[in-house]
Amino acid sequence: MLSRRWPRPYPDGSVGLPGFVARHGLWDDEQTAAAARVEAALDEVRQVRLVFADPHGLARGKALTPAAFRAALRNGMDFSAGPFVLDTGHAVAVDFLAEDPGVGVGELAGAGDFVVVPDPRTFQVLPGVEPATAWVLGDEYLRDGSPHPLGSRAVLRRVTELFATRELAPVIGLEVEWYLTRRLPGQPSAAGNGFGGQAQAPAVAPLDSGYQFNLDSHLDLAAEITGPLAEALEALGLPLRSIEHESGPGQLEFTFDPLSAVDAADAMLLFRTLTKQLCARRGFHASFMALPGLPGFDPSGWHLHQSVVDTTTGRNAFAADSEAEPLSPAAKGYVDGLLALTRQLCLLSVPTVNGYRRLRPGPALSPSRLDWRVEDRTALARIVGGGEAAHVENRIGEPAANPYLAIGAQLFAGLNGLAGTLPDDGGSALPTSLRDALESFRGGPAAADLLGAPLATLLGKLKESEVVRFETATGGGDPLDGEVTEWEHREYFDVY
Repeated sequence: MLSRRWPRPYPDGSVGLPGFVARHGLWDDEQTAAAARVEAALDEVRQVRLVFADPHGLARGKALTPAAFRAALRNGMDFSAGPFVLDTGHAVAVDFLAEDPGVGVGELAGAGDFVVVPDPRTFQVLPGVEPATAWVLGDEYLRDGSPHPLGSRAVLRRVTELFATRELAPVIGLEVEWYLTRRLPGQPSAAGNGFGGQAQAPAVAPLDSGYQFNLDSHLDLAAEITGPLAEALEALGLPLRSIEHESGPGQLEFTFDPLSAVDAADAMLLFRTLTKQLCARRGFHASFMALPGLPGFDPSGWHLHQSVVDTTTGRNAFAADSEAEPLSPAAKGYVDGLLALTRQLCLLSVPTVNGYRRLRPGPALSPSRLDWRVEDRTALARIVGGGEAAHVENRIGEPAANPYLAIGAQLFAGLNGLAGTLPDDGGSALPTSLRDALESFRGGPAAADLLGAPLATLLGKLKESEVVRFETATGGGDPLDGEVTEWEHREYFDVY
């Protein structure tokens, strides 16, 4: 078959900025070596999805041809600033048309492009996707080659570097609850959507009746999805450990073996994204929304297991010298830091209006006290295991949280405790609403210290937009005292 030849005057210069990676020295030796291996493997795929985590923790990306991705390995890839200025309901929360958008990043003006540089170490071929498709994470940069101050992955990397200066390395275990439902027949409706208005959520049916905790028969009903999903996760090298059925109808929990902090966040982003996509292709709907607006559903949480390795000895720094003690002095300092900064940084672990329904009195096994206890699931910090297995389970998070910011916030708080710098957090009670958490986030120095002023300011604007739209839609009062609102279900059930 003959086809026309289309000459391309700038085959390499139409993607990103020419020579961007080498010119700014953005890769280390490991990444450079990985890039060579990736280029050799590109003949085996038809598309490459280059993605990054937006401030909400959602994977945003583009599908590139192998030729375009080869160019992106040298030049990066240009992306619109849209993911930085839109809140969870696609409302414009940052005035990018102004001369100064007000977050300290001039490049946002006019929604100009920024550059995403692939991290070749994260290149993976997605199992079961046709045409053959790879998935790779990227890091965000300004056009001058400096790290983008609104990037999430860089936040967590900076925190781990602070641990490294103390010859420590954090270890993270993921324990994630989510909902599996069956999609009902019919096409999705776009009625009601737009900038700041979401269409109706997908019509679904519960997978089972629920409220038989860990019932094997209910777990078996999910096996037609959890079986292929587990195989896909394992094919990607994700260290899946267990699957169980929780209390709610079709409520599942997946746990993973411990990982380094950045790897754990990368794994969480890939897990959530792949799970939603695989389920949708098979006629199901996966949601990481904390509490869907469906009858009889129970809140889902994201429990973050954490410990710290002393890199000089390879030992768990949380292990106590005596069996009579649950934690070492270093671990107690770490936990004190978690508790001291809970209010200021809660917004990063519980970033949605809906997530605060878990933290109110009522739902079983959600944290109700800002304290730590040994093997007590009502405390925010549950101490688990002993000896070399000793670790802390922070139970505050919702499964929709940005993994880089949620993990980064908790590690940052713990590190402050290890260093003995414990601020007055302004209260001993957990925030009861996103408005409450936003005020604490803006009211102390921790957010800017962790994120940098531009990202802290941006998140404040994004969450203010989200809260105001919710308050306007529900007409004031305290709507979290009642049932989940239609606004919440439309806002979160599909996208998360």
